[in-house]
Amino acid sequence: MTADTFGPLYAVSPLDGRYAGRTAPLREYASEAALMRARVRVEVEYLVALADLDATPLSLDTDERDTLRALYEEFDEDDAQVVKALETEGYAGYAATNHDVKAVEYFIRYAAPDDLERITPWIHFALTSEDVNNLAHRLLVGPAVEDVLLPELATVRDELVDMAHEYGDVPMLARTHGQPATPTTFGKEMAVYAARVGRAMGRIERAAESLSGKLAGASGTFAAHVAAYPDVDWRAFSREFVTGLGLEHTELTTQVNPCDDLAALFDALRGVNNALLDLDRDMWLYVSDRYLGQEATEGETGSSTMPHKVNPIDFENSEGNLSKANSDLTFLADYVTTSRLQRDLSDSTVKRNVGSAFAYCLLGYVKTQAGLGKVVPNEAVMREELDATPEIIGEAVQTILRREGHGDAYERVKDLTRGQRVTLDDFQALFDDLDVSEDVRAELKALTPTGYTGVAADLADTN
Repeated sequence: MTADTFGPLYAVSPLDGRYAGRTAPLREYASEAALMRARVRVEVEYLVALADLDATPLSLDTDERDTLRALYEEFDEDDAQVVKALETEGYAGYAATNHDVKAVEYFIRYAAPDDLERITPWIHFALTSEDVNNLAHRLLVGPAVEDVLLPELATVRDELVDMAHEYGDVPMLARTHGQPATPTTFGKEMAVYAARVGRAMGRIERAAESLSGKLAGASGTFAAHVAAYPDVDWRAFSREFVTGLGLEHTELTTQVNPCDDLAALFDALRGVNNALLDLDRDMWLYVSDRYLGQEATEGETGSSTMPHKVNPIDFENSEGNLSKANSDLTFLADYVTTSRLQRDLSDSTVKRNVGSAFAYCLLGYVKTQAGLGKVVPNEAVMREELDATPEIIGEAVQTILRREGHGDAYERVKDLTRGQRVTLDDFQALFDDLDVSEDVRAELKALTPTGYTGVAADLADTN
């Protein structure tokens, strides 16, 4: 098999192999071709902005601007191949640049019509590669989050909200430290996760909307710009150009954008991933405890040797992918905010892995959705376990007795229940022995594990 015929089964990364179909929505934002297209966009829009300056002799009419903008608006696989050829082997009389941004500059020269040859000196005028790259990356990162990741997260949140509403009054034994604790409802627990995901999405949205770019030359001083046109307010030009691309403007930089904005976005994604990791593990435990049943997929194999098994594979898959995503996001957030003196190139190769981190996020979100779509609360099992754990009403008993002025309430219930297997009859005997009014005695005798859920049903309806 030749290199040209290698398919997904021979991909080095599962993102382009086993999971290629699921990660495909990110190709428009995370592929090398997408980065080429974004670089062409920055270079072309910069040309247009230069043409709008009275100081420059460059002029572009409406049709010419449309022609140039078509270079990125209609950028396709053939164009990407040309850019790559310009970088690696040479093309159309151009020697190999061994420089990806220079290859984009030559592509614009090559692809622009002959009657626009006058733009050649103005392509990449006074810029450093990082002026183009930092803007191009953000033009991809923002939409990747907003158009791909956030919609998938919204689906997860909405599924959790639906489960919260549907099962808001289904009582369930809670566990703290892994031990039986005050009952809750399954819907209320899903509402907790829905709220966490919703809040985390807000942080992601704010971070994505706050991405900022720089355009200030080789060491952030506009030196080349000022040398050519000292009377132009290049600081104002830069601010208008960057904000015109839909980004916030970072004025004080070295050659590189400090990337604190990207770090904030990566940290925000880690926040929602941590909430979903918590959910994945809880759902796995609920399945293990038979609180949740799973719908079996016809024809699917749960175990190569145990035919009966229906495994919580979606939650496990999500857990693995989100853990990998968080590892990558942590590395990226730490790395991209550092650069030796005014510039070193180590961040360039690192930033090419942002798409991989996003892809692992996407896989995790899709798999969490799949897991949620398969589970159904087993209400009978939940109630059975509550009935078998009557000691959990001890909190209510001692709290009511405290209200009635019994200073030893906690101790009396502790003596009855701590480390003991008790029954409701044991509690009834305690209630008969208490010095309380008959109304309070009746109140105590009416307590049941399944009824001791506070306002959990109302809380489940909060989202």
